Amino acid sequence: MRRDSQGDQSVPARIGVQGFAAPVVRTLTWCLVFLATLLPGVVSAQALSLPWSGFGHSPQHTALAAVPSQPLQRIRWQTPVDLQPQYSGTNLLIHYASPLVTAANTVLVSVKTGAADGFQVEARRGADGVLLYTLPTDYSLPPHNWIPSFSAVLSARNRLYYAGAGGTVYYRDQPDALTGPSGQIAFYGTATYLGNPAAFNGTVKISTPITSDRYGNIFFGYTVLGANPLNLQSGIAKITYNGIGSFVTARAAAGGDAAITQVPFNAAPALSNDHRGLYFAVSTGNFGAGFLVSVDSRTLAPMARIRLKDPSTSQDALLADDGTSSPTVGPDGDVYFGVLENPFLSHNARGWMLHFDGGLSQTKTPGAFGWDNTASVVPATLVPSYHGAAGYLLLTKYNNYAGVGSGDGVNKMAVLDPTVAMADPISGIPVMQEVLTIAGPTPDHPSPAFPNAVREWCINTAAVDPFTHSALVNSEDGILYRWDFTTHTLTEQVVLTIGIGEAYTPTLVGVDGTVYAINNAILFAVGH
Repeated sequence: MRRDSQGDQSVPARIGVQGFAAPVVRTLTWCLVFLATLLPGVVSAQALSLPWSGFGHSPQHTALAAVPSQPLQRIRWQTPVDLQPQYSGTNLLIHYASPLVTAANTVLVSVKTGAADGFQVEARRGADGVLLYTLPTDYSLPPHNWIPSFSAVLSARNRLYYAGAGGTVYYRDQPDALTGPSGQIAFYGTATYLGNPAAFNGTVKISTPITSDRYGNIFFGYTVLGANPLNLQSGIAKITYNGIGSFVTARAAAGGDAAITQVPFNAAPALSNDHRGLYFAVSTGNFGAGFLVSVDSRTLAPMARIRLKDPSTSQDALLADDGTSSPTVGPDGDVYFGVLENPFLSHNARGWMLHFDGGLSQTKTPGAFGWDNTASVVPATLVPSYHGAAGYLLLTKYNNYAGVGSGDGVNKMAVLDPTVAMADPISGIPVMQEVLTIAGPTPDHPSPAFPNAVREWCINTAAVDPFTHSALVNSEDGILYRWDFTTHTLTEQVVLTIGIGEAYTPTLVGVDGTVYAINNAILFAVGH
């Protein structure tokens, strides 16, 4: 791939257009709740959100599936997520947004339509991929190197939000129906925007995936490129279900640090388990330094911040707009966030998975890989060979790029214990203990210098299935694999492409157990 949540109200589920009945959804949800009482630790409260509503599934980005995934037997349907993919050699230097799946099994797909810009949202029937409707948008990207994601989110009130021009968001209610109420909201005031849209369209851009809390409020990062009537500066915005907007600048969230200018591109905000705290990163710019911060999700008042440091050199870690690392909040409230090392390449471009307590007052043992990666949560009971004391483990990418520093090309996935340390084989510092690691199965043009090199794992957040004790992982070889934690083997696979045009992308599990993966600019639906 690349070398170089005000009062909670439930929304009744609807009969899906493909006949996935609301009673079935309700019954399945209650079955999951019952299972959670029987098997605590296997299915956590974080996993009981049935729709796949955004990046990493939950507002904590744990990527835990709420239903058993189907066997990886065949491609059931497929559809492009990029109508004009731009290749650099055989690589795609782009980040594709996570598809969304409603409780009624409508798949909402973000699609790039132009060579350099242009997007739309397509609603497709989960059973067979039939196109139901298309939602255009006037959103345009901020200046970039690798193409950032255009993201949408499905709120707890079954409202679809997606980015629009000038830092606005469009919404569409009843996303399972062919038509529904819709509108446009600006976080700084819709009337202000509509009074002079041209003054904002070129200068205010949404630049992260959108996160929704359990109350139907949404949060996202935005970047400001120049002068505007409100003198807006880059930061994090909130829009309530009732359309009331607010924001906090990146600089204010960092305690007024004048060097802080932005929220890193593609870094989705994460919510604490009680939905009262919002975590996000702020930086001095692309490949700059920065902080992990928390603000009150109700008021956006700053609560805490911590400087992001390379644990091996104590220098400022690097935050890249070319990545998609987003905070993950564990079941115990600890926060994990991937960064690049400083000096760059001193850790083989692996970066670090930094680890903090929920109050951002304590730095804990890091993981040995963090680049373009958001950690997934693995309940410890899913790994029979694990006999430690941790209630949950972490799944991360664990590549070791050939020829980068001392990288040997043995690219792996890893399950890590965040509570126990081992010596990092590159730097020697304490890092999270490896519980399981598995190398990619496909050789990557091995040479005398790198005889064991394998194609790398191409995921930025990987779905974990607590029902089958496995993870769904995508490889640069064009194959989707199931990594079984019980047998510690790749037990299932399905060929998606010939292994070109791969990009770091998510895997996810739909409400009927269909597994979704993106390879070579195409979304594949895999299952029975």
